[in-house]
Parts: sequence; structure tokens; C-alpha cells
Amino acid sequence: MMARRTKRHIAFYAPLKAPSHPIPSGDRRMGRLLIQAFEAGGARVEVASDFRAYDGKGDPARQMELRNEGTALADGLIKHYRAQGAADRPTVWFTYHLYHKAPDWLGPKVAQALDIPYLIAEPSYAPKRAGGCWDLGHNAAAEAIAAADWVFCLTQLDMACVRPLITTGHHLEFLPPFLDSQAFSEAAANRDEIARRFGAGPDKPLDPEKPWLLAVAMMRPGDKLDSFERLGAGLDHLQRRGLKDWQLIVVGDGPARRDVEAVLAPIADNVIMTGELPPKELPAIYASCDLYIWPGVGEAYGMAYLEAQAAGLPVIAGNERGVPDVVMADETGLLTTPGADDEFSNAVARLLEDGPRRHKLSNNARAFVAKQRTVAAAAQMLSSAMEALQA
Repeated sequence: MMARRTKRHIAFYAPLKAPSHPIPSGDRRMGRLLIQAFEAGGARVEVASDFRAYDGKGDPARQMELRNEGTALADGLIKHYRAQGAADRPTVWFTYHLYHKAPDWLGPKVAQALDIPYLIAEPSYAPKRAGGCWDLGHNAAAEAIAAADWVFCLTQLDMACVRPLITTGHHLEFLPPFLDSQAFSEAAANRDEIARRFGAGPDKPLDPEKPWLLAVAMMRPGDKLDSFERLGAGLDHLQRRGLKDWQLIVVGDGPARRDVEAVLAPIADNVIMTGELPPKELPAIYASCDLYIWPGVGEAYGMAYLEAQAAGLPVIAGNERGVPDVVMADETGLLTTPGADDEFSNAVARLLEDGPRRHKLSNNARAFVAKQRTVAAAAQMLSSAMEALQA
């Protein structure tokens, strides 16, 4: 490996969605947060390419085209970097989120040619994809994971699948999901203002005297819509048992809005939809509510869970995929069996009826994010890995 330098220079690449991608998502956000963490640790970061290696249809011919395009781009980057002075070249290549639908055709080749460490974060590997319509990407993802000097997994679930690919002398580490939490932790509740702004008129006021439940999510088909369906069913259970003195605030919008309205129809009298809001307005919404509730069907991990906890909101969610890595069961929230609407309903009822427990979970949630899930904490982990590799 190259000798250690006083200033790290990171070549950053995200094959699924570049940090500059125009459509907001948790994936884009985490990519930007990783760049922020590197910079907080004193590194200089450049986005090496915005090339999207994603094939969502399982088209082998399209995957071949992407591989060829990626290989050509890698050759161009190698030529570009070699033409620079040694002090201007990257000292580390870092790829965020590669998997069978979006493998990394750039990083392994460029890192090997420049003789610099190759690091990756949030790789996914599913052995069941071998031989399928994404076989080319599946094999490329496996090769990239095996080639990486340091692999950071953001969930324990991914770690279990990736671990068999880690070769001798290479490293696998859990990098917990994190966020820039200051705006959420410092947000002040303003229930009167929220009620004035988002109450739907005299026929449907937002009542500051009632408990406010919160869900923040895009409205799109698939897992998001399934989560809204589970949310509606769980809260319908709640009101059927006579617990109706609450209101659900839903922040978000999207192409499936009418479908969302349909699955929430049984509880429509208790639902206030704000539509999509600018990110700067979200901290005050979180701080003004009492519980964050989101089943999280198919959720990779869920940045909104961290936002809620940073603002002191206990969480109620489904215990699946990466959710247990961002919500500490019985410490910062309650995790329920996926798809068990009655269990979800019971969890909401318990926290609505038990103020002291809700208060304890609130304090725990705020402390959990402040101590463990900040940009500074992630920066320390990333810096330590690079120091070990470049010593």
C-alpha cells in the first residue's frame, strides 16, 4: 500500500444513485452523509463519476452495455489520474452501495491500477441471485466485495451475507446508519403553530390537546404503499377497540397518493396529510409530535427513524430487515412482528396509555442518536480504517 499522506483524497462513487441525482431518496441522502463524514474527518472528497450502473429489469444485454461503459470509464479515469501529479491523485477509492442490480465496474479497476485502498460501504450480496437474470451483476458485486480492503455494512443482515466473501487480510466492519442530527435534536415543539398551519379547517382541526402520531414517507407503489396499508390496518384496530382520541400526521406525497388515501380510509377522520415538506421544516414537525409510527415493510434501515429519535420521539415499527439496527427494541421504541396488525396496534396503545414509559423511551432515543449515530461518530470510524490501511 502507499505511504501515509497528511491529507487524504477520496474518490467517491455511488453506482446506484450519485449524490447529485435529482430525485430525493434515503440512498442519495446516505451518500451525501458519507461525503460529509469524510470531510468532517479532514479528507478531501471528489465524486469520481456519476455513472449509473443500475439495471432494474434483469436485462442481460443491458448489463453487458453497462459493464462495457463502466470499463471504458474506468480506463479513462486511470489515464486522467495518472496524468496528475502524485499529490493530486486520490489516496483512497470509496464506493457506496453496490449490489447485483448496480455493481461497481469502476472502483476495483481504478484502485488496483493506482495501487490505492479500495473501500466500500453498504454492499449487498444474495447467493440466490446466482445464475439468474442479474448473474453478471451478481458476480461483479461478489468480486468487488472480495477485492475490497475494507467493507462497511450498514446492517447486521447485510454483514451476515457479505462475511463469507471477505478474504484473509481484508476487513469487515459494522458502520451504523447515522445522520446530521443537530437540527432535529435542537428543534423546539410548536404545536399551536403546527395545528394552525396544517389543520384541515373547522371540520377537521389538528387538535394540540390530542396525542399526535407521525409518519414521514414518500407515497409510491411497493414497500412504501405496503407500509401505509399496514399502518392503516394497525390504527383501525386501535380505534375499533375504542381508542380514538389521537391524530395521525402524514408527511409526504408521491404517485401513489390516491392509493395511500384509500388504505387509510378507515381512519380518515383521524388523519391529517401535510403533503411533501421541505427538509428544513421537518425537525419542528418531529419535535411537536408524541410518537413516530411506521411499519417499515422492506425497509433497508430507514433514515426517518433516526430523525424521529434525534428529536426525542419513541418509535413503533416492524422488526424486519435493517430496522433493528436503527431502533433499539424496548430502549428507544417498540418493534413488532412484521404484518401483525393487532400487535402493532397494541404497541401504539401501550405507549399512548403509559406516559412515564413514553417519556423514558423519548429520553433514551435522543441520547442514542446523540452518542452513537452522528456524523462525527461515522467520521471517526472511517478515519480509523483509512489510517490502518495507509499506515
